[in-house]
Amino acid sequence: MNSERLKIFAAKNGIFLALVVLVAVFSILRPNFFSFANGQSILLQAAELGLIAIPAAFLIMSGSIDLSVGSVASAAAITGGLTMSSTGSTLLGFLVAIMTGVAAGALNGFLISYLGLNSFVVTLGALSVWGGFALLISDGRTVPRAELPEAFRAIGTLKVGPVPIQIIALIFVIALGWYVLNHTKFGKEVKAIGGNERAARLMGVNVQRSRFLLFVATGAFAALAGLFLSAKVQSANPNIGSGLELEVLTVVLLGGVAFEGGVGRISGVVAGLLFFRVLRAGLVFMQASPFLQTILVGATLIIAVALDTSVQRIIRRSWAKLGKKAVDPESESAPPPTAAATR
Repeated sequence: MNSERLKIFAAKNGIFLALVVLVAVFSILRPNFFSFANGQSILLQAAELGLIAIPAAFLIMSGSIDLSVGSVASAAAITGGLTMSSTGSTLLGFLVAIMTGVAAGALNGFLISYLGLNSFVVTLGALSVWGGFALLISDGRTVPRAELPEAFRAIGTLKVGPVPIQIIALIFVIALGWYVLNHTKFGKEVKAIGGNERAARLMGVNVQRSRFLLFVATGAFAALAGLFLSAKVQSANPNIGSGLELEVLTVVLLGGVAFEGGVGRISGVVAGLLFFRVLRAGLVFMQASPFLQTILVGATLIIAVALDTSVQRIIRRSWAKLGKKAVDPESESAPPPTAAATR
């Protein structure tokens, strides 16, 4: 492997090495950190974030972004909680919550895909709209444990054997995301749209429909994450998803998904998710101040954006020196396409 190929490999897989180093450091500082029980706890804490991060990664690969996922999770959690409180039906509460997420995603998708509005601006506005909606319909009140059906509360502690249901859901979504991205026509279209939207249109890709579906999927999974969070804490809070949008963006960028679109791997997103959660769990083990953890989220996002820019620059320069032409950005032997600006 020559030096340029080595640079490409290191740029694409640095997050995996960083994850190993991080686990090693915390294990040295706190010997009981590296244990099965703590590993399961970290995965459990990562579950809801991962449920949103996978579809959000697809969205960013397509050249768009959704900053409203945290508020959508809150709105879905509170609509579902209020429905369950008034009807006693867990199934109806789930349906109302998921439909809230779908409606939020569909509205974002319509404004961005069919009216051509900027995704950053639209979803930044939607962040306030859905956050305010959650507070409005609940009057700022949390739906307490006593008002939620026992079947719903049981989801928070439900296990299949020794594995919590949230972890199983996360594994399923990761596997589904990997398959769709790498083995379906839709996955190739997502990257084509992010890499060069005009070329994708000329290839016959229905860009508007694909982007619309991505927003709907992101909204639906944000709603599911909100429900799982509510079941975990045994209450429905109108602020339960607050801050999730920044965490999702941090995880996706740490995982090597190019902010400009067109480039990304599900395995990288999983590594970014684990890195982020291991870091937070390690700080808890080290008894770090919760205020420091809040600072960490913002700092990690800045670092992730800086790394994204640097990594893409390194990869493009190295492929240019090798004299290669872009083929498939997912391949280890091909450079990424020229990405379009975030739409």
